[in-house]
Amino acid sequence: MLARRRRVAQQIRAARLERNLTQERVALAAGLDRASYVRIEQGQASPLLDTLILVADAIGVPLAHLVRE
Repeated sequence: MLARRRRVAQQIRAARLERNLTQERVALAAGLDRASYVRIEQGQASPLLDTLILVADAIGVPLAHLVRE
């Protein structure tokens, strides 16, 4: 499970970087504090589906883009 969570975290980070967004900007747009967002992006947190949807919207990608295998 940890490996899959880290893969999702890597996909979130890659999508953010492709769009030249900062962690702070994504966190703010998703309604998260930066520390919580960083934990998600580092694979240290297991976000709820609602949170992943907010992150995908903040980055500007479909949710499926972040969780594909």
